Amino acid sequence: MLKFTATRIATAILNGFEAAIEDHNRVTLGARERFERADWQAAAEAQKHRADVYRSGIEKAAAKLKLVADEALHNQALWADVKYEFAQMIEDHDNRNITQTFYNSVYSNWFSFERYDNKYLFVEGEGEKNRDVSARVFNRFRHQNSFLELAINLLDRYQFSVSWRHLEQDAQHIAEALESQLLPQLHVPLADIEVQVLKSVFYRNKGAYLVGRILHGDTITPLVLPISNIPGEGVFVDAAITATDDVSVIFSFTRSHFMVDAPIPQAYVNFLHTIMPEKHRYELYTSLGFIKHGKTEFVRDFVNHSDRSDDQLVMAAGTRGMVMSVFTLESYDVVFKIIKDRFRPPKSVTRAQVKAKYRLVSRHDRAGRMADTQEFNNFWFEQQEFDPDCLAELLQECASTVELKDNRVLIKHVYIERRMEPLNLFVNHQPTAAIERAMEDYGNAIREIAGANIFPGDMLLKNFGVTRHGRVIFYDYDEICFLDECTFRDIPPPRNARDEMSSAPWYAVNENDVFPEEFSYFFSGNPHAKAAFETFHSDLYQRQTWREIQRRIRDGESSYVYPYRVTQRFYPQIKAR
Repeated sequence: MLKFTATRIATAILNGFEAAIEDHNRVTLGARERFERADWQAAAEAQKHRADVYRSGIEKAAAKLKLVADEALHNQALWADVKYEFAQMIEDHDNRNITQTFYNSVYSNWFSFERYDNKYLFVEGEGEKNRDVSARVFNRFRHQNSFLELAINLLDRYQFSVSWRHLEQDAQHIAEALESQLLPQLHVPLADIEVQVLKSVFYRNKGAYLVGRILHGDTITPLVLPISNIPGEGVFVDAAITATDDVSVIFSFTRSHFMVDAPIPQAYVNFLHTIMPEKHRYELYTSLGFIKHGKTEFVRDFVNHSDRSDDQLVMAAGTRGMVMSVFTLESYDVVFKIIKDRFRPPKSVTRAQVKAKYRLVSRHDRAGRMADTQEFNNFWFEQQEFDPDCLAELLQECASTVELKDNRVLIKHVYIERRMEPLNLFVNHQPTAAIERAMEDYGNAIREIAGANIFPGDMLLKNFGVTRHGRVIFYDYDEICFLDECTFRDIPPPRNARDEMSSAPWYAVNENDVFPEEFSYFFSGNPHAKAAFETFHSDLYQRQTWREIQRRIRDGESSYVYPYRVTQRFYPQIKAR
């Protein structure tokens, strides 16, 4: 009888997965049509909708199980049989690793993850052992006589319902780019190279991408071809990206997730990892929209790293935040952010509001300037993994969230985010040229976030970080709001000497009022950074600048931030619209 019940439960979970992945794929497959129609609003809405599909699938599967097995679901011993039956069912499943994550998520409806017990859960990630690149997922291009022939054959393989704007010219641009970027490093004759391009096109925001690699000898070179669509004119290739760092920026944690028909996600991740070996595999799963499995892979990767590491978790470098306590493991490139129990003035947000703002960012266009976060409930550490001072501070500042139980530390709610060097620390030790570049990029980051209809609120340098690529990224979201809800004002002139000497405003200030003249205060104590910023972005001190951005947003002139440099574009004079 128990075996029969275990089989029914396992079958219901697998059916629930198939329904959830079908919903996920249905949203994803619509990306091509949205791109061809240039329906950017629908693309943004689909991005938000897909983020909810997985959780909905878990809830539906759990509800079904209650009908199938009810009280038996609370018998943990039965779940050992359920896992065994489920493992047999998915042994040859193309998405075996993703199904295992789905199973674990369903299991968590009845039991906690206080201990990761492989008897009941898929802990070891059996589906990740195969790192081979499957030929099933890419198209091959061999024995080309010239780069131009290669480019023409490649573009002919990928067709849209919208015609190519200037196919021959695009092919010529690609050929010239490959000749200049690739020829100097080629170790084999052109006829001996092989180009492999993933069969499915990657879609995000206003762009489509052909993602591939060039094999020459023992060397692998990335090849990414961004494609744009100008309504009424057609589609065209906008660049040819062949540098690993540039491809990594396209797949950055600061950008929305791709819509890509990846029938075998693991095979796509295996391929992508060969052209971006510095990226964690969990980042690649997340970039493809498999967010929950990305979290699973993160836990496995972090636990494995912690087991091999001798360093301890410590408070992160930088100014202590008023809303979040932030700690890190120096040898691992993420930070853990916990909402504090109490916020010191002038902070007036609530815990619920902070969570809502982090959720907003996870679903919004991050414009390549806001860090993605992974949200976890009930994350466990061993007490010995913490520096004692760090743990003491967390227990004091976050007592309702951090609990010490039998030499183990339970964190009931935590955000995990890529670690960056805080901008305020960066400008304190860099040479002049680096500070100037950072301040120019800091202003660009503010503009690009604003173009995505987000006002950062608190723009202090400590709330921005610098990535390993030297890009400035915003990561503190407790004061964000929609830009079109702000009222940008000039500070009224003082009415008399008393006003001029007053430490408090002599004018009324409403909740969403913003005074751009005050932005210069963000550079308090660093006149060099302030001067560098004002060289490039002094107009951000003026309300007219912000009101013009608001006008463009309200008129539907949505901005598009290209995830590569203007100098890399074939048609820099053309703007996505």
